[in-house]
Amino acid sequence: MDGQQDHSQELADAKLVASEQSLLRRIEHHILRRVASGFLVLVPVLVTFLILALGFREVDRIFRPLVKDTLLNVTGIGVAVFLLMLYIVGSFFSGKRSQAWQDAILSRIPVVRTIYGVARQATEGLTSATGQHFSRVVMVQWPRHGVHAMGFVTGHYDHVDEEGGTMVAVYIPTVPNPTSGMLAFFSEDDIVETSVTVQDAMKMIFSGGVVLPKLPERRKLWANLRAREKLTP
Repeated sequence: MDGQQDHSQELADAKLVASEQSLLRRIEHHILRRVASGFLVLVPVLVTFLILALGFREVDRIFRPLVKDTLLNVTGIGVAVFLLMLYIVGSFFSGKRSQAWQDAILSRIPVVRTIYGVARQATEGLTSATGQHFSRVVMVQWPRHGVHAMGFVTGHYDHVDEEGGTMVAVYIPTVPNPTSGMLAFFSEDDIVETSVTVQDAMKMIFSGGVVLPKLPERRKLWANLRAREKLTP
């Protein structure tokens, strides 16, 4: 009788220990999950704040000496001077004629023309990366049959394909830099339309596919892709 009681007591103690361990694991899991969630929320905010603070400090350090011996020599005045300079340049030197003169002069100076050309292409890429030149987002088979790539329709080519249809110019961007990529021409029948907006497509490219938008028509999209694969010899 005493042996049975001891065995029952041991089982009860074991259950109690297991319950306590399970509770501790749940508490630990809850804490770690909340900490991870807080990390994911705060990191983008902190990174943005640090970059802005660093940019503010460096710009102020560069342009503040322009008013060093005046009453305007206060923290932040360098940023105000820089913004004023940008406003003046944008107001009087942003026309096509001024830009043409700038290109004509700087593109003829050795070494300088190389640096200027790279910087000019980078700034133009940043302005065009918003998708203002892209009409729609499509899916194409690239670089080989069976592999699907996302592309942007940039226009139509006057040259007709073998079936007499107009060729479609599709820009296929690279990840994570959409300012570089490949230009390919497809028949309209080889293009699969999507419901993805240009903005969502850019998020996908910049994130390398980590950020994926909701695609309400994705089943229809992939059904069309599979149907075309079966029809393709």
